[in-house]
Amino acid sequence: LGVTVVPVSGGMTERQLMLIQDLKPEVIACTPSYAQTVGEEFKKLAIGPDEISLKYGILGAEPWTDAIRKSAEDGLGIKATNIYGLSEIMGPGVSNEAVEEQDGSYIWEDHFYPEIVDPDTGEPLPEGEDGVLVLTTLTKEALPLIRYWTGDICSITREVGLTGRTHARMSMIRGRNDDMLIIRGVNVFPTQIEAVLNDIDDIEMHYMLIVTREGTMDELELQIELSEPTFNNLNISPENIASVPTEPKLDDLKARIKQRVKDTVGINLNPTLMAPKTIERSAGGKLRRITDKRNS
Repeated sequence: LGVTVVPVSGGMTERQLMLIQDLKPEVIACTPSYAQTVGEEFKKLAIGPDEISLKYGILGAEPWTDAIRKSAEDGLGIKATNIYGLSEIMGPGVSNEAVEEQDGSYIWEDHFYPEIVDPDTGEPLPEGEDGVLVLTTLTKEALPLIRYWTGDICSITREVGLTGRTHARMSMIRGRNDDMLIIRGVNVFPTQIEAVLNDIDDIEMHYMLIVTREGTMDELELQIELSEPTFNNLNISPENIASVPTEPKLDDLKARIKQRVKDTVGINLNPTLMAPKTIERSAGGKLRRITDKRNS
């Protein structure tokens, strides 16, 4: 491609910011959650998206949604595309979105044959249905793989894209089959809840799901950060937000979150509103959104 690559690995965010400011790259490749982290750190330095040289983001290695895409794009002033790969196959590059579309990643069908199968039976599913992605390598010689079970949940379409591309196109990864939560008989992926949160004001897209068990019943807690303007209007300290006895605005917000998740995903959860910057951030690697305490 004729581009200069700066291989700085993950973490050491202060150094990342320095290199972006000094070398002025146009593209960043990292996880979606780390792109959010970098954007937040630039904001702390009072550097706006229009002052950052970046134009595009190639983001992957963890499930994400359009809500996270918007957060990363707004923070860095970029257009973000999803890249998919796994080390058993070849690493990143199995598929990637078209930057003009941002509507599913095109699989490099010259080299990989994709299938979507039922996670329980392994039987192939019709086009458009969610299931486990299975890949067969077509040109790999040193370690060919036949019907490799990726564990990633998505769907595939072979409809021609808006830009005329004709390769099979996979949706955003909904999650992994081993990341799926079963809460009182309902199958739940974190990305389903994330998609619901995208339409709710006064919160940021930083959250954690905590699963516990009371007797024989599973309980799901959603810890979600308030937006800074909303929190600042409360006039309370970050340490005291959990002990506030009643606050009409917060009570209404929790009720809206709970009802929206119930209507869309079909489960009851308990929202816990957190102060800004209190939920774990990505330090460059994959960020887990679930803490399961049922067996602890």
